[in-house]
Amino acid sequence: MKKWLLVIGISLLAGCAAQAPKEMDFSAFKQENPHSILVVPVINDSVDVDAPNYFLSTISVPLAEKGYYVFPVNTVKTVLEGEGLYDANLVHSADPVRLGNMFGADAILYVTINEWDAQYVVLSTTVTVSFTYRIVSGKSGEELWTAQKTMQYTPQQNNSSGSPLADLLVMAVSAAITRAAPNYMPLTQQANYQVLYIDPTKLPEGPYRKPKS
Repeated sequence: MKKWLLVIGISLLAGCAAQAPKEMDFSAFKQENPHSILVVPVINDSVDVDAPNYFLSTISVPLAEKGYYVFPVNTVKTVLEGEGLYDANLVHSADPVRLGNMFGADAILYVTINEWDAQYVVLSTTVTVSFTYRIVSGKSGEELWTAQKTMQYTPQQNNSSGSPLADLLVMAVSAAITRAAPNYMPLTQQANYQVLYIDPTKLPEGPYRKPKS
């Protein structure tokens, strides 16, 4: 009996170990030691045509605060269009070394929006964002870092009026408002922050990282 309990215990420990977050290999990233990151236009696989611009407005600050020089995204877009790269898919398929030389960038960040949606289900609306991130060397084209993040938010009604009918009405109105005008920005900012600062994917600190006072 004790033998079987020992076997079960070892199996459970092995299962827990298998579920532990996998450490990323940052050796290539650290060897490259990028000082600057070029954020290129975002591939949008969602149905919201405004999603790329919203995303780009959220990514530069956390990257810069991590200690990297980030090229202004609007200037980057203008320069790329001047080179005939009007579409994000064209940019992502272009030679990364060419892009790196064009701006003098050490590394390039490619992002794909996989999901940017608000789903209405039984008196509630769930807002979902999902992104794939890749950082590639602007000198060799080698992939240095990759991450994927999905975030969801469903507004909760915590205050009860004491009337079930009134509460249902409030829930329906809240869900309708969220569905009509979903706010993706907090979720997007949270996704970027977790990927860059918290998750096992978190980037090493850049050379311009300001020490905490």
